[in-house]
Amino acid sequence: MNSTNHTFHIPVMGLGFTIDTPLKVARFGISSALSLADDHLLEQMREFYAAQTGRPFDPIPAKSEDHRAKRITAYLNLLKDIVDGQMERLRDGSFEQDSDLTRYFELLPEGAPMKNRYVTLRGSSGNERMELEAALRAAVTAGDIDVNIMTKVDKTNYAPDGTPLPPEYSDASAALRGFAMSELQSSVILSAGLNPRLYSYFEQFDDFYPDGQGKLAKRIILKVSDYRSALIQGKLLAKKGLWVSEFRIESGLNCGGHAFISDGVLLGPIMEAFKSQREVLYAEMKQLCDAALAAKGRYGFVVAPSQRITVQGGIGTVGEDRFLIDYYQLDGTGWGSPFLLVPEATNVDDDTLTKLANAQPDDFYLSDASPLGVPFHNFRLSSSEEQRKQRVVRNRPGSPCHKKFLSFNTEFTDKPICTASRQYQNLKLKEARANFPDEQVYRQAAEAIVEKDCLCEGLAAPAVLTNGIPPKHKLKAVTICPGPNLVYFSKIASLKEMVGHIYGRANLLNSRFRSNLFVNELRLYIDYLKGEIEKQQQQFTEKQINHYRRFRDNLLQGIEYYRSIIPSMQQYAQTNMDDMKSAMEAAEEALLQLAAFDVKIPALKPA
Repeated sequence: MNSTNHTFHIPVMGLGFTIDTPLKVARFGISSALSLADDHLLEQMREFYAAQTGRPFDPIPAKSEDHRAKRITAYLNLLKDIVDGQMERLRDGSFEQDSDLTRYFELLPEGAPMKNRYVTLRGSSGNERMELEAALRAAVTAGDIDVNIMTKVDKTNYAPDGTPLPPEYSDASAALRGFAMSELQSSVILSAGLNPRLYSYFEQFDDFYPDGQGKLAKRIILKVSDYRSALIQGKLLAKKGLWVSEFRIESGLNCGGHAFISDGVLLGPIMEAFKSQREVLYAEMKQLCDAALAAKGRYGFVVAPSQRITVQGGIGTVGEDRFLIDYYQLDGTGWGSPFLLVPEATNVDDDTLTKLANAQPDDFYLSDASPLGVPFHNFRLSSSEEQRKQRVVRNRPGSPCHKKFLSFNTEFTDKPICTASRQYQNLKLKEARANFPDEQVYRQAAEAIVEKDCLCEGLAAPAVLTNGIPPKHKLKAVTICPGPNLVYFSKIASLKEMVGHIYGRANLLNSRFRSNLFVNELRLYIDYLKGEIEKQQQQFTEKQINHYRRFRDNLLQGIEYYRSIIPSMQQYAQTNMDDMKSAMEAAEEALLQLAAFDVKIPALKPA
């Protein structure tokens, strides 16, 4: 793990938003993550940055053998090479105002050991200053260049003659191979749940096992929604001798991108489970991992390996950030969506950036736009949403499907296609017309069909547009998927301003009243539950009744939990306790009234 003093990381966002973020922030000791989903985009970015930095570029054609893995390896090696050069120049720089070396230390939080030594440096002179400068230069460390693999985005790929390629050439496995073969010493983040085939494939790469000194050249981070998921996945990997170096907890609803929604179990109780069971989790995994390494005849750990616990999703103030770290004994936090307003850190085209800065609360919504069939945070004002609607009006619904990363549907074809594609939507609309003679019923079905949108192109477009790269296929519409928390940020900010906000040196919140992140997530869950119940139009199965009851009861338990920790939160600034107390009462009343949707469901009535 990098040894910088920063307490936050920038999570992966979309395909293009953070595709080159390491080149912008790693030299300042800030860790970030990029997606490996789109090898076409990675190849475009490699060509762009090779030209920008005067490096040679040898293209890897899409028809060449193992092109996906090779493209990923080549891009990651380029990132490392550029960042290494940045760090060398930074260390050789002077402690002058506005130099990168000075910015490195100015960005650190107050109280961090390196920041304290830097503050001492500013008041020193002579030999003392020279010694401090040398020590600080030697301590400078780049932020990690981490990569993200969505485990469920793992379609089978095909040879030119149409025959399926072996499993190791599937999208996720090829992405893993690309990272494993790179020169990076960082982490792969696994998100979207368990993929047994992919997890087994890790065993093929030595870098994920301890070396002769007991060190890991490459590490594994699991993005999880709850403790149970962490325990199951962590033990599965440990039984293979694979150590999980970090569990990255993410809010089910108060985050950007795809929303992996829990059964009403809220973020606070989830983190409490990690806090109380952390030592048990570590001990079980360590025992399993040690036994597996011994059975395989591999080196073991010389010293006990570290295991970080971090959280992300909806954090908005320094008070919330510090409370989470202190109370739950976390090793760090993730700040995602607010960085979409920081051009120095992420790729957002000017048009979308302006719309985000002026957005209203209703502009952010949870949609069914994703072909994965998972709820997806969307932005009503995006150019991709405008394009989607225009296509429907022109009776040309759906998108040309060039990249095919989300092609999983076989309703109409032997070879999987994407539900956002023009091919699928035309076939599905014809089927709906035949099955639903009633016009109103047909229109409802049609709306659901054409809501699916092309994420492959839309989420990659901002990187291309921002950097002035000629887009492939002439597609320029941008999909953006910020979390609901972005509604409280409106200022287009510098990196210094956003990092200052995280550490309490600045305040970038707009004038909208903002409740505590726990309250905001709770409200999102209640609204979601109400919406799901309303969709059923009082036609409930026993299974649905039990699900809604469990969902509601988990929310009620969460409310009681939050009431119990309010006294512990009071010492942290920017947390309105009166608002939190009244919000808990209102939420409890709303949940207990859910029985009004259908008096025939006793399971939803107050106990």
